[in-house]
Amino acid sequence: MVKSRKSVIAATLLAALGLATPSAAATFDGAWNVQINSSNAACSSGASVSIGISNGQVASNNAAVTASGRVAEAGTIRVTLESGMKRAVGSGVLTGTSGSGTWRAALCSGTWTAQRL
Repeated sequence: MVKSRKSVIAATLLAALGLATPSAAATFDGAWNVQINSSNAACSSGASVSIGISNGQVASNNAAVTASGRVAEAGTIRVTLESGMKRAVGSGVLTGTSGSGTWRAALCSGTWTAQRL
């Protein structure tokens, strides 16, 4: 009986700690400005997109661009941006206030940099 009670108390404490500790990916939560550059002169370059991160989930802050994706605990990020028929997939790494990576689409590719707002 005492052993069962200790197990229940231990399980309850572990559950409470899990609920009280936010995910490390939440470290990157907030508004971000992403600057997109193309490595192909035929593709447009210099676009800027605002995204938001909440609990490690990426979402767009702009009705014209749909953003989705996920930030892992170490800051690695995978993102998909869609606007009409256009779609681009990117990956990279975020730090506390900035980030960078690469992206690719059907006919274009390039790099991106991000700054926390």
